[in-house]
Amino acid sequence: MNRMPLSVPRALSALLLAFALPVFAAHHESGETMPMMAKAPEGFTAVAVLIAGNDSGVTGKVTFTQTAEGVHVQATVTGLTPGKHGFHVHQLGDLSKADLTSTGGHFNPEGHDHAGPMAAMRHVGDLGNLTAGADGKAMADFVDPKLALAGPHSIVGRGVIVHAGEDDLTSQPTGAAGGRVAGGVIGIASP
Repeated sequence: MNRMPLSVPRALSALLLAFALPVFAAHHESGETMPMMAKAPEGFTAVAVLIAGNDSGVTGKVTFTQTAEGVHVQATVTGLTPGKHGFHVHQLGDLSKADLTSTGGHFNPEGHDHAGPMAAMRHVGDLGNLTAGADGKAMADFVDPKLALAGPHSIVGRGVIVHAGEDDLTSQPTGAAGGRVAGGVIGIASP
């Protein structure tokens, strides 16, 4: 079977993941229990560097920081078409397919229906929409009480996806947000 070489962004993402896993293992082997804790300590941070899906040209960065109120999400995404774009945490941190479908569906450990980020019952990964201006840049800065950076609902190691279209917040199971224009693996950030 012939394999196509990885693009530079995909190769960099794979390399980052390769470096993150030994660090995680070292913490675990050293007796530190943070990855098994029910809640990450305040200030604990994870990061996802977004790469373009299907050569869309969309890139960016999302940081996730534990606070007393939940996880503080900060995102900067460039190269988008103006308007709203679905923004979700997906089940898997697998960027091996060019269209990013290898990240699976929305992260939904409680088995709820898809909904908006303010709904009491929603996928843990339902983060709503990013809104891009005429310059193609979108930013987000909010705290989400349902996200977790440790424990059984941890998003560390999962994928974060920006979609081509708007999440209508009601259509099942994904909000009809269209293709995946950017994605990244959520990894532990350096201190």
